[in-house]
Amino acid sequence: MSFFAVLLALVIEQLKPLPRNNWVYPGLLAWLGWAARNLDAGLRRHAWVVWGVATGLPCLVVLALFLALAHWSQLLALLFDVAVLYLTLGFRQFSHYFTDIRAALDAGDEREARRLLAEWKRIDASDLPRSELLRQVIEHALLAAHRHVFGVFFWFVLLSSLGLGPTGAVLYRLAVFAARHWSAPERAFDAPSNPLLMAVATQLFAWIDLVPSRLTAFGFAVVGNFEEAINAWRRDSALWSQANDGVILASASGAVGVRLAGADAPFARGDRSSGIDTGMGDLGPGDTAASTEQLPQAAHLQSVVGLVWRSVVLWMLLVALLTLANLVG
Repeated sequence: MSFFAVLLALVIEQLKPLPRNNWVYPGLLAWLGWAARNLDAGLRRHAWVVWGVATGLPCLVVLALFLALAHWSQLLALLFDVAVLYLTLGFRQFSHYFTDIRAALDAGDEREARRLLAEWKRIDASDLPRSELLRQVIEHALLAAHRHVFGVFFWFVLLSSLGLGPTGAVLYRLAVFAARHWSAPERAFDAPSNPLLMAVATQLFAWIDLVPSRLTAFGFAVVGNFEEAINAWRRDSALWSQANDGVILASASGAVGVRLAGADAPFARGDRSSGIDTGMGDLGPGDTAASTEQLPQAAHLQSVVGLVWRSVVLWMLLVALLTLANLVG
């Protein structure tokens, strides 16, 4: 049933994407804000309680609804799976920015592309050179695809196979949402900023995302240039401050042959400026992958789109085979 739920959710989301101004995100903001204001007293154990209530209670509600519907009808349970996945999984929840930036670049309007990137990432992109603009668009699009699609896909399939319905999809998206917003002090939901809450939310999401991020990276390697992707994964993943992000982006960079994590990356570790222009500056004797990587070009945007969709097809085929084996067995 997992395969059909994911397939239907993706099809519906492509035909009728969730609007930008929907009720889900404001509702989540209000819920997280309530939990932070009323349960956080500044101690580390309180941070764990806030995170547990903010993510665990919605998961329990979803699980209870799923079990009640499954008791009456498997069709109702399937429809509930599709409804929850429609709200938690899909490209169209973020791809409008990527599409608009591509259109602006194709039209030669780099100012508009920078404005859209600044709105998307909430950074100052006014002075970014073209290659840096493209790099940040590619990196943010890859991470958004993972957090809106592949991470949700993994946790949904895993917990659904255990009879827990769409609980995994809700857990993952809430963990993403909490880590993203509680790690931004300027968006503390009118509550006192607690660094411990930010640290707990970030760490717990890193644990939840540990396996999905590596499966996403492996999928990119399989559907892209496998050897270059694995070499880049091994060589470059530590350049990012977030280990899970580094694994995904390093693998994708090798898979499509684009050089990511430039020396001026605000979240990168290490100086790779000597290797950005030549592709060879920071390689050891046995490392040759970077020689085939190029600075980000507009054509790489389409390559990234193809990489992501091929990965979706790969994982859908694997789940379909598992579903078929389960039915036959």
